[in-house]
Amino acid sequence: PTHAHGQGYTDLNFLIPELVSRVRFNKGPYFAEDGDFASVGSARILYADRLPSNVATLTAGSFDYVRALFAGSPEVGRGNLVYGAEFLYNNGPWDNPANFRKYNGVLRYAQGTPANGFNVTGMAYKATWNATDQIPQRAVDDGSIGFFGAIDPTDGGESSRYSLSGEWRQSEGNISRAASLYAIRSRLDLFSNFTYFLDDPVNGDQFQQAEKRVVFGGEASQTWFTHWGERHVWNTLGLQLRRDRMTPAALYSTAARERLSTTREDDVTVASAGLYASNTIEWSPWFRTVAGLRADYVRFDVASDNPENSGKETDTIFSPKLSLIFGPWANTEYFLNWGQGFHSNDARGTTITVDPKTGEPVQRVDPLVRTTGYEAGLRSRLLPGLTTSLALWRLEQDSELLFVGDAGTTEASRPSERTGVEWVLQYVPRPWLAFDLTAAFTRARFTDDDPAGNRIPGAPDAVASAGLTVDNIDGWFGSLRWRYFGSRALVEDNTMRSQATSLVNARVGYMITDKIRAYLDVFNVFDSRDHDIDYFYVSRLPNEPPEGVADRHFHPVESRAFRFSVSFAY
Repeated sequence: PTHAHGQGYTDLNFLIPELVSRVRFNKGPYFAEDGDFASVGSARILYADRLPSNVATLTAGSFDYVRALFAGSPEVGRGNLVYGAEFLYNNGPWDNPANFRKYNGVLRYAQGTPANGFNVTGMAYKATWNATDQIPQRAVDDGSIGFFGAIDPTDGGESSRYSLSGEWRQSEGNISRAASLYAIRSRLDLFSNFTYFLDDPVNGDQFQQAEKRVVFGGEASQTWFTHWGERHVWNTLGLQLRRDRMTPAALYSTAARERLSTTREDDVTVASAGLYASNTIEWSPWFRTVAGLRADYVRFDVASDNPENSGKETDTIFSPKLSLIFGPWANTEYFLNWGQGFHSNDARGTTITVDPKTGEPVQRVDPLVRTTGYEAGLRSRLLPGLTTSLALWRLEQDSELLFVGDAGTTEASRPSERTGVEWVLQYVPRPWLAFDLTAAFTRARFTDDDPAGNRIPGAPDAVASAGLTVDNIDGWFGSLRWRYFGSRALVEDNTMRSQATSLVNARVGYMITDKIRAYLDVFNVFDSRDHDIDYFYVSRLPNEPPEGVADRHFHPVESRAFRFSVSFAY
């Protein structure tokens, strides 16, 4: 929350995939344990308390890609010491090499079981890079730059994240308890130039988004497993606390990463508390309910370099939830979900009075924004090995969070409504063979009256993915995956749209021995020239009119790349 690069931003580069034991997904605002930013869904990424074996993996590939990973979990005392160390270097296909360097380290001590145990984890991450941001279509069309070119080769940044966390779990009788604490120190310096020479024809429009952040937080919950007559009942009560302190969250005008002036500097504190309760009752073998209520409180404290934009703001919101689950009948379960959730807005937007660039009056935003979700669907296992689900859904938001392509940040926008249908299919006809297919079709619109139009820029009409996985046929394994992002409106009146994006990735590998395996990954198998993202806004290149040119700006998908890996278990 309240990030220098935009509301709701996060950097997941500190994650090491080989240490992930599982991912728990919740979809929609129907779960009492999910708070800020969880209206569409949430993912809890869990690291392992013990690895199947120690492992070393070396990878080399196209565009100077190099990755080394060492991970293991030797027994220490009554538990396991889980460690992971990762180094990654990549230049990418860009004309201006990315020179991306990443260092990751994880150290965890864990004892016990998932029901009764604890772990303490330290993590460290640091990365530096050159960035090829979105580029104007007109510059590619006239040959000024190539498809993988850059307008400002000094864009880029560096980030770091250090954390210490602990988790405790206990189950006894009909009670289950869990508690966790965490402390995080992170830093980001990001240099971007999206409008080139529109605002400053001499030095250019590059800017630096910078922040230093310290986060403290924790969570505690308890579940009671009881009976009401012959009915099974589960009751959960939980508390979540978090405090973010940024000193500062800042925006500077720069040229070639050298600061020219300060647009704004703000010391920001965001403190939040969430209390939730959930009740599950199994009314009969074919009907159960899940009811929840969540109460959230947030306090913003902004000390700006412009006193007119300083201030304090508080807000409270209550979010009820209810799910009705019927069945199963003929291996099919039906469900109805309704729930309210919320997302926070940037703390600086709740206390602002004047624009830091122009000095003009600015309207403040609400601290917390209501969202409401509806869903009806089914989950079925009609055939052995076949699992499918189908859902019709609707999500209403009192204010949309919109990413602004020419500013590189997120701002509060108009109320919106999304309706759609989702279909998920998983089929495992043999122990060594699996298919999966996911598709979603969505109608996304602003709901207020505005001459600009009612389309939500960047919202795709359809997304889909499909995969085929083969595991251990005489030592061979592999996968083939397809990802599709449909066309999306770039402006509210839908007069400018992006093209669809379609990518295919593949892997083929062989188990040389029980402890050694080798595999080849091919990314963008068909060398698609699609776009990762598109925006439509005004920018100015050298020798263009002072008012600039409205144009499509895009970031291309990366070209076909090969990566060969060898993994050793020890």
